[in-house]
Amino acid sequence: MIPRLTKYVLFAAYQLSVAMGIALLPIALAARRMGVTLPIRRLVETTGTAYERAAGR
Repeated sequence: MIPRLTKYVLFAAYQLSVAMGIALLPIALAARRMGVTLPIRRLVETTGTAYERAAGR
């Protein structure tokens, strides 16, 4: 039961991070012009890796 719940929570977190990355794209592009990099890519990759580990892939 707990591993299944963990997998579902990680999947939801991954989907939320992807949606947040898409929503923040204009802000990230403006920040990059000013020389600042937002860690959105790292967030998406980290949650994706955690989900894949929990799903057993």
